Amino acid sequence: LVDPHFGNTPIDMPLDVLLGKPPRMHRSATSLRRPVRALDLGSLSLNEAVNLVLGHPTVADKTFLISIGDRTVTGLISRDQMVGPWQVPVADCAVTAAAFDVYTGEAMSIGERTPVAVNNAAASARLAVGEALTNLAAAQIGDIGKVNLSANWMAAPAVPGDGADLYAAVHAIGMELCPALGITIPVGKDSMSMSTVWTAPGSEESKRVTAPTSLIISAFASVEDIRLTLTPQLQPVADSLLLLIDLGRGKNRLGGSILAQVVSQMGEATPDVDSPADLKNFWKAIQQLGRDKKLLAYHDRSDGGLLAAAVEMAFAGHTGIDLEIPAGHNAFMALFAEELGAVIQVRESDFDDVSGVLRSHGFKTCTTQIGRLNSHYALRIRRAGQEIYNENLSVLRGVWSDVTRRIASLRDNPVCAESEYALRLDPKDPGITPKVTFEIGACPQISVTERPPMAILREQGVNGEVEMAAAFTRAGFKAIDVHMTDILSGRISLRDFQGLVACGGFSYGDVLGAGEGWAKSILFNARARAEFEAFFAREDSFALGVCNGCQMMSTLHSIIPGAERWPRFVQNQSERFEARVASVRIEQSPSLFFKGMEGAILPIAIAHGEGFAEFTDAAAATACSESGLVSARFVDNHHAVTQGYPLNPNGSPFGMTALTTTTGRVTIMMPHPERVFRTVQHSWAPASWGADAPWLQLFHNARKWVG
Repeated sequence: LVDPHFGNTPIDMPLDVLLGKPPRMHRSATSLRRPVRALDLGSLSLNEAVNLVLGHPTVADKTFLISIGDRTVTGLISRDQMVGPWQVPVADCAVTAAAFDVYTGEAMSIGERTPVAVNNAAASARLAVGEALTNLAAAQIGDIGKVNLSANWMAAPAVPGDGADLYAAVHAIGMELCPALGITIPVGKDSMSMSTVWTAPGSEESKRVTAPTSLIISAFASVEDIRLTLTPQLQPVADSLLLLIDLGRGKNRLGGSILAQVVSQMGEATPDVDSPADLKNFWKAIQQLGRDKKLLAYHDRSDGGLLAAAVEMAFAGHTGIDLEIPAGHNAFMALFAEELGAVIQVRESDFDDVSGVLRSHGFKTCTTQIGRLNSHYALRIRRAGQEIYNENLSVLRGVWSDVTRRIASLRDNPVCAESEYALRLDPKDPGITPKVTFEIGACPQISVTERPPMAILREQGVNGEVEMAAAFTRAGFKAIDVHMTDILSGRISLRDFQGLVACGGFSYGDVLGAGEGWAKSILFNARARAEFEAFFAREDSFALGVCNGCQMMSTLHSIIPGAERWPRFVQNQSERFEARVASVRIEQSPSLFFKGMEGAILPIAIAHGEGFAEFTDAAAATACSESGLVSARFVDNHHAVTQGYPLNPNGSPFGMTALTTTTGRVTIMMPHPERVFRTVQHSWAPASWGADAPWLQLFHNARKWVG
């Protein structure tokens, strides 16, 4: 038949194509055998190998990259990269809470072993999946079938041999490993042009650089209880043991390892996922042990091998460790092989129970007791009882953090980079040491049925309003979303509120001085200025400005009674955005928000690029500091007021970071209390804290003041 309207002849198309199933594609792919040789370490000493591996950018400290990204926004972040009181970036996975009043959530991790693809593309793909899972196992998820994977492929299939590598890698995980594990893995994102050709000036010879077939796996799953997430932080438990769970079952293959790369080789045999059943049983065992609270610390073995995993755990726990290599084992292979697995810390009293669980999952012969803690703040390694390595942790931390120091020195204020580096090497640094001077979770005697309206004020680009609303709601207010356009248009009047909070975030796309721009939209608009002037003049009103809102309100000081001494807030002394945890001391001041909290030393989330308190001159800074209107100051880990970086992340004079008015009704602060009012929101918190973190008291105080 012919279509009478267009004259088209119908095509007999298969139904699966009509319904969207893609036709099976065929491509000719030729394997290309690349020359690989056994790893030759020559005269390389163990000391040299340790330094080279720890200093390799793949293994080394990534603080320079991590601390420039806002990791606390939303207030739902439970596990970020930084671990423990010393905030060491070694977390295995990320964990978020599902809401502000639950302990369920989500966990995410990544896995990749791109260099291995030079030797064995299929093994590289399997290891990427395996690493994502050994990372994700730190969170309490349950059945492995709940995990979803996303694949990001990068290759150059037009280059001889790479098409075959890509096919082998895709087949290895898409058709074999993931089905065997019972995990879904959709297509993901692809970049198929990872090769470039050029001709050098003055030469007719063409050159080519081709990236190895790369697979980046992102893993995601829902979490049953975010409080049970494991970290690499070694706990100061004297009678504890370090165990290695070796999924490589003693093969200790060095092909594609960091050790091979630092001696400009690739080696031969690479690690692999030899048994999907082992990987699946490993997951079950770690989930059970985590659920039963039998693990004090957990860290997967990955780049840098056992040596890197153990040292990172020591850094996070700020404690020395002794490692033992069995007689007859090659030290380089035992320490630097990047076979899948994990190091766990367990109480000696729990050893039999832990061993029983591991044995029941098939790991009797591949679980080894490898070490203990020591009190010498050193990494000591023995083989068959004979010491083969002994180095102070400060020296090792210097090697590990040197990449961050050098990059930060080039990119940021070099004085700040050196100051941070020196702090990392201090063996006497006690880390974050909170001091709570009031009862945590003590709710004021307020009506549970009456919820006074609270204006949650935001401007274009502000992104901290949801967690702010959650904090004030938790304290007994009815949070009302108020955008600046509501005020400017007259849709909403501040007459209807006793409380107002200007939220943090990236107003106007976080251009420099964005908070000042926000303030000027008030000062230079007759309606808005009248609204805010009348609000601040009322004796029954109160206000809080946080971060961007702090900068905004400080610019409104001319219409806020008692705010004459307030500074401007300008670019941090580090010359870049700071996302960290810092400790502040609550000072005696008129602020209604801090009543009863005086003397407390509390960790708090930092996320700002313009937090430096700028005064007209040094005399003005001193006068403000001594005015009694400073509500909080940055302190170091010994509780002394500090201007030192990074414990004072913006460098403000006299550590000033929160100020109030003479009446105490209006307070501004650069840190984010609304992101840490629950204990699970803290990157690290003492085990003694309950559900509510101390910062909830700030919001309770506001509710109590309203009455």
